Amino acid sequence: MEYLRPDEQEGMELWKGRFRWALVLIAVSFLVLGLRLWQLQILQGDRFCRLSDENRLRLRRIPFTRGIIFDRKGRILADNSPSFRLLGVPAEMRDVEAILRHLDGNLKLDKEEVLRKVKLARRRSPFRPIPLQEGLSWEEVAWVENHRLDLPGVWVEAEPRRFYPYGPLAAHLLGYVGEITKERLRKWKERGYRVGDRIGKRGLESRLEPFLRGRDGGLQVEVDAQGRQLMVLNEVDFQPGANVVLTLDVEIQRLAEEALGDRAGAVVVGDPRTGEILAMVSHPAFDPNLFSKGLPPETWKKLIRDPKHPLQNRVTMGLYPPGSTYKIVTAAAALEEGVVDFKTRLYCPGYYRMGSREFRCWKKSGHGWLRLRDALIQSCDVFFYQLGERLGVDRLAKYAWGFGLGSPTGFDPDEEKGGLVPTAEWKKKKFGSRWHPGETLSLAIGQGFNLVTPLQQFVLISAVANGGFIRTPRVVHHIESAQGIPLGPWGRYEIRRVPVKERTLAFLRDALRAAVENPRGTGQRARLPGVSVAGKTGTAQVVEVGEDRKSREELPYHKRDHAWFLCFAPVEAPRVAVVVLVEHGGHGGAVAAPIARKILQGYFQKYRKGEENLGV
Repeated sequence: MEYLRPDEQEGMELWKGRFRWALVLIAVSFLVLGLRLWQLQILQGDRFCRLSDENRLRLRRIPFTRGIIFDRKGRILADNSPSFRLLGVPAEMRDVEAILRHLDGNLKLDKEEVLRKVKLARRRSPFRPIPLQEGLSWEEVAWVENHRLDLPGVWVEAEPRRFYPYGPLAAHLLGYVGEITKERLRKWKERGYRVGDRIGKRGLESRLEPFLRGRDGGLQVEVDAQGRQLMVLNEVDFQPGANVVLTLDVEIQRLAEEALGDRAGAVVVGDPRTGEILAMVSHPAFDPNLFSKGLPPETWKKLIRDPKHPLQNRVTMGLYPPGSTYKIVTAAAALEEGVVDFKTRLYCPGYYRMGSREFRCWKKSGHGWLRLRDALIQSCDVFFYQLGERLGVDRLAKYAWGFGLGSPTGFDPDEEKGGLVPTAEWKKKKFGSRWHPGETLSLAIGQGFNLVTPLQQFVLISAVANGGFIRTPRVVHHIESAQGIPLGPWGRYEIRRVPVKERTLAFLRDALRAAVENPRGTGQRARLPGVSVAGKTGTAQVVEVGEDRKSREELPYHKRDHAWFLCFAPVEAPRVAVVVLVEHGGHGGAVAAPIARKILQGYFQKYRKGEENLGV
């Protein structure tokens, strides 16, 4: 055995020590590496696999097409047209400021809003595309496509946009669509809604959202490091929304809007037998296409600050004193309660005194001795003051409720006001004071606390026309799938009887017919040759006018009377009812009745007398 020198032996020991430490270091390194691999592949394998797929794979949405809305003749009222929007993946938009600077001057972006969306999405779903800009023009689309390399994580997506072929026509009824709000998104997230989705905001678009909304399709694609598509791995077709067929008639709707003209007000045209709505007008209106494109903030502010309130549906949300149209209720109540009969005569000298107060008739010289029929024909205020005094407020309220006033009709649970039918108890709770008899006199002619909507007036006049049935107005005839498979009727429609005998209703129909056909009738401007028309005028005071003022027309516009006219035809077999309200229009007989006449004339020219099927 060869022995080492002492110095060599010392060197060997040193080398062995270093070798052992090297082995320990290598072992520890492999142990750490193994533990890390175990952590990455076993403990966190699913997470990193998902992140890898998200970085390599993209789910490209194929937007659904919203259901189409048709009128009763199959004409399209709400459709879809192609539109383009700019999308971005927050995880790939590493330098958002640089991207926005590059886009600035070529696209109209709200930088602060885009930054807010990107920051929010990075915390929640960094690989899910978010909308950056809606409604790109062809020029903007071409510019983005030509600069894709300078815009990492950004691309253009084609999507269907809501389109209304007739513009403002029936805008309040149809409503509009807009981007889902944060509050609504929190409530509807479990239904599959996402940031940037467009939903119905008003009218039928909102009420029928569950039916009109379809289901998105999608593409699973593989992308490169710049987010460019390499290949399609999987595809799921989108499901379009259901289609809706309305009872509305575009021609009657246009006719009613043209008859109302530029006046602020409302018109309802429908079938009193079924409650089907043929036309529903609220003016001024708006163009729902503006909302589909994405409404600029300044345009939105202009709409909501407009003193004429173009976004308000006056048919369902406008509250007005009914004026003399309420005399229909007062007359029915007086007959049913035995306060008067068909032969009772009351005197009108042009005023009626109660205590120290004098209540005037619209005809200063008075109407003389009258029976109830003549009082309705000439709309004598003094006659109905006396009926109101004899009935009292609570009995009046009973019949007002019976005719459908004072509560929503059920047409639109979300956007319909109930109006007001006052009682003695109501006033005590509201104001803490008792009811005064003089207040009942005002109620009897449709003034005072009385408030109604034009749609409630349609229900009222329809009940007189159809023999005493209160029907829920309806505008949706049926809903069907995109393939044309009927999904059944929509909505709940109640039917009940008014608390009035047929003899009383027959009397009302005869008196209202005479109000149009009699030379002394206040509704004679609605007279239509060859067609019997029954109607009632109403002039609802907004403010009282003193004796020193010569004419109500001298008042500022916003203090002038509202003009009403309710009618139906033909009287023998009613097929159409019309309600016209002109805000601050003046006298119902002079302003509203001629509008109703134009609508009736157009209706009977379109639908031959006696024709039953209107096309649905």
